[in-house]
Amino acid sequence: MKTYFLTFLWVLLLGILAISETQATHLRAGEITTRRISSTSLTYEVTMTTYHDEIGGRTASDQQDPSYFCFGIGNAVAVPRRSRTVINRATTANTYVATFTYPGPGTYRITCTITNRNENVRNIPSSIQTSFQLQTTIVVNAALGLNSTPVLLNPPLDSARIGQKWCHNPAAFDADGDSLAYRLYVPSGRIADEQGNCTLRSVAGYSDPTAIGVNRINEAGTGPATLTVNAITGDVCWDAPAEQGQYNIAFIVEEWRDGVKIGEIIRDMQIIVTPSTNRRPAIVVPPDLCVEAGTLIQQAITATDPDNNRLELSAYGGPFNVGPDGTTPINIISPQYATFAPKTAQNSPASGTFRWQTNCAHVRAEPYDVVFRVVDLPRTAGQTQLATLESFRIKIYAPQPQNLTARPAANAAGRAILLNWAAYSCAAQLPASTKMAIYRKIGCEDTPFDPCSDPGQLEANGYVRVDTVGINQTSYTDNNNNQGLQRGVQYSYRIIVLLPRPNNGQSVISQQVCVNLPQQVPLITHVTVDSTFDTRGVITVRWTRPPGINPNDGTGPFQYRLFRATGLNGTDFTQIAAINTTLQSTVADTVYTDRGINTVANAYRYRIEFYFTDPGTGQLQRLDATENASSVRLTATPGVRRVQLTWQANVPWSNDNKQHRVYRSKTGPNGPFNLVAVVPVTTANTYAYLDQGADTFAGDGVQPVTMSVDSSYCYRVETVGQYAPPLTTILLNNFSQGVCASPIDTTRPCPPQLAVDTLNCSTLTPTSFCNQTTFANNLTWQNPTTGDCDRNVVKYRIYYSPCEGQDLVLIDSVSAPQLTYRHQNLTSFAGCYEVRAVSRSGRESAASNRVCKDNCPYLMMPNVFTPNGDGKNDIFQPAQCPRFIESAELTVVNRWGVKVYQSSDLSLQWNGKNNQGKDVPGGLYLYQVTVKYKRLNCAAPAEIVKGWVELLRESGAN
Repeated sequence: MKTYFLTFLWVLLLGILAISETQATHLRAGEITTRRISSTSLTYEVTMTTYHDEIGGRTASDQQDPSYFCFGIGNAVAVPRRSRTVINRATTANTYVATFTYPGPGTYRITCTITNRNENVRNIPSSIQTSFQLQTTIVVNAALGLNSTPVLLNPPLDSARIGQKWCHNPAAFDADGDSLAYRLYVPSGRIADEQGNCTLRSVAGYSDPTAIGVNRINEAGTGPATLTVNAITGDVCWDAPAEQGQYNIAFIVEEWRDGVKIGEIIRDMQIIVTPSTNRRPAIVVPPDLCVEAGTLIQQAITATDPDNNRLELSAYGGPFNVGPDGTTPINIISPQYATFAPKTAQNSPASGTFRWQTNCAHVRAEPYDVVFRVVDLPRTAGQTQLATLESFRIKIYAPQPQNLTARPAANAAGRAILLNWAAYSCAAQLPASTKMAIYRKIGCEDTPFDPCSDPGQLEANGYVRVDTVGINQTSYTDNNNNQGLQRGVQYSYRIIVLLPRPNNGQSVISQQVCVNLPQQVPLITHVTVDSTFDTRGVITVRWTRPPGINPNDGTGPFQYRLFRATGLNGTDFTQIAAINTTLQSTVADTVYTDRGINTVANAYRYRIEFYFTDPGTGQLQRLDATENASSVRLTATPGVRRVQLTWQANVPWSNDNKQHRVYRSKTGPNGPFNLVAVVPVTTANTYAYLDQGADTFAGDGVQPVTMSVDSSYCYRVETVGQYAPPLTTILLNNFSQGVCASPIDTTRPCPPQLAVDTLNCSTLTPTSFCNQTTFANNLTWQNPTTGDCDRNVVKYRIYYSPCEGQDLVLIDSVSAPQLTYRHQNLTSFAGCYEVRAVSRSGRESAASNRVCKDNCPYLMMPNVFTPNGDGKNDIFQPAQCPRFIESAELTVVNRWGVKVYQSSDLSLQWNGKNNQGKDVPGGLYLYQVTVKYKRLNCAAPAEIVKGWVELLRESGAN
């Protein structure tokens, strides 16, 4: 029965489409895949799989041997056909396999061109003359290991019916566990192409299949027809065809690793649409699964047919470890493999069972995609078989590590915790580079974790990765990277198995184990700023006596040594005090006042080391040291009639989730202060307060202020903190330094009125500025007495440009109340000026009026000279003092127009010789001076000065 229906279908289609064997080619679909096969060289096995029409194109299929591969470097290579496997009576899967070694890393495009597509493809003009081109892009890099592209396990053979939604899923599987993504692509090919062509080009005139036909709507009739691909699952759907015929589409499967695309495959495929009245079957698959390795998955798949046709179920995907033909092993996963049965025809409703005994070798981050397919077997002659596909995803995680324990341990760092756990049950089945990761956090809340959620749950819940060790290791000593752990703090530890890249699979997170380090050293409780000065600042440091130490156990006397470093995160500690103690509670020996420091500029960080007396030697021995604790550092940032306060501290206790206090003063950074706000904070990024003048605390008297730019406001903050149990839970109050700021105002000063001393050219004489090389302009300005502007001007900025029409640049500023400026050392007077006022808030006024000043150029040439060497009038040159000449050229010709002399020297001198250095005869000569003056208009053209000069020589001179 199955054979009959398939045969009849293809004979019918050939009749409908009028394809003859002499005209038709054979290609239904194809793609190229690769895998690296050598760990010592960049050698790849490249496989092209093409699906051939064995009814309408049998002759062409016979002749398609060899095909020609282009490897992205060098010329095309002939590759013989390796196999020709029957998929069904009408179709074969053909493989062409070649091996190629790349000379070095890079991105390479592997292509194959086959000369002709099938005739009468509806959305490709002249399809019989258009080539069929495939391409796969790979990144060749030794760091990617023995990487392979995904393989496409579902053959693209299903037909479509007018008006019904059609879907295809390639059942792509990546054996390396890389992430896959999908997108549509315009098929490649060109008319009159040749096999061996290595250049791809999009098919000319290609049309989206949804643009063909009259009634182009989706199956539900709710909108236009669409052709889409699900970027995650790879479902390619055409909803719905409008007109019969054969169509070609293409899509790309992208391969991603660690956020970087490392390859892509193009699948080009044919869809045959018929006007059949047959309705497609329905299939029901189970919800996606997430299971622990070792779980037996056994799921029922059911299908029904609305026309009560018999049905045939099949399944595709990596877990089956077989190729598109459903039988050939391809070695892409480890045993055991999944099975699906039965695959024979059944009456509707039909059912099948998917069965997979998973194990630890199947663990990976990416889910396994299984595509289930049901195809009907129409009972009525002339009807097209229709198929329905549904995807089913399975994520497999590794088992939970067991028996994690923790206890305090001795270590060179002084404070450590030893972790132990049971040998991991899956170690032998996982890659050798699999790691056990150790995570730690302070506090011991029992948080549930979902093994099916995305990675990062531990970090999201406050855990920090401490280290990773080999999967076969069963212990680890945590000493906080040789810095030692905090005593008296409760730690939570968890471990998790991490598979290597690109697999990136994980295990279930272990149960937590909680442990405390015994507290045997003091705790710093206060680092509070008492006064704010640059040389006389004071900070008081307080601490507790060490618990668990018996003053009478024979190890006294004892000593506290106090160390200080500059900065919130300072590490350069210097000892500033040594305090002997007997640990008697009646003695005030747990406080120190640190004086003479710069609390204006710096925060300070403190540490206390505790020493006992060794009974054997009588020498002081260091027992341990406290955690470092800093003073509170307050920052005040002026705003528009407001001041923004932020503060921070680097302390071993927590200041979070408390109410901090903000104090304000108008008399200076040391007060007296008035409490103006109680600020509820959560985490460190909420340690902030915006002061707009309110006083929200009435306990010490309400003293609101109007924030004025003319006033300075000073602040200090009191933080409230607490150690976590089992340490002391008393509240710890610490003050910041005092800091002052003045609000700013958006009101700008008025623009000044500017004047520049003038230059009256008509009053100048020929000797004005003679031999003068530098010049100066004097600016004066006034502030307007009216207008809505800020009168609190602190300085004026002077802007200048030597040329009109250019942007002015800042050249200088003067402090108020000065209203004059002398711009000196200029090469000329020419230039434009503006002045802008600046307020105390730093706001700049609009520009003043722009005032420009120009030069008064001057040039006068004589009309006689006598180059006789007597030192008198020997040189033809400008009379008296030429002014503001930037460039000039002197040209002299005789009375017949012959040039005798030319020079670009600014002196404009001629000694009566020609350019060869020979004397010219006496007589009348004409001159032309082309001169460019230094003017305000820097783009002004050069001017021409013409005249005559008589050269006189003694009688007889030549």
